[in-house]
Amino acid sequence: MSRSDSGDTTNQGMAGQLKDKAGEMASNIRDTASQLKDQAAEQFQSARETAAEYYQQGREKASQWEEEVETFVRDQPLKALAIAAGVGLVLGVIWKRI
Repeated sequence: MSRSDSGDTTNQGMAGQLKDKAGEMASNIRDTASQLKDQAAEQFQSARETAAEYYQQGREKASQWEEEVETFVRDQPLKALAIAAGVGLVLGVIWKRI
């Protein structure tokens, strides 16, 4: 076996090792990317559920306030009218200055 044949064999062996290492690294990168994707999906779902809960709580609170205002207006219509007129007057003055 000549010296050049020995070098070719060594180079082929190193090339094979590099190819194997590159394959391992690609596999590791795919695994890491998959894990990150899964974590991102879980966090997105969690944020979505939290947002839905806040939205529902806001709707319930708004509905509760609406009922309270309706009850107040029914129980004390003159007082409610005076408050509405006062608020309208204040807003009118503010908007006129702007």
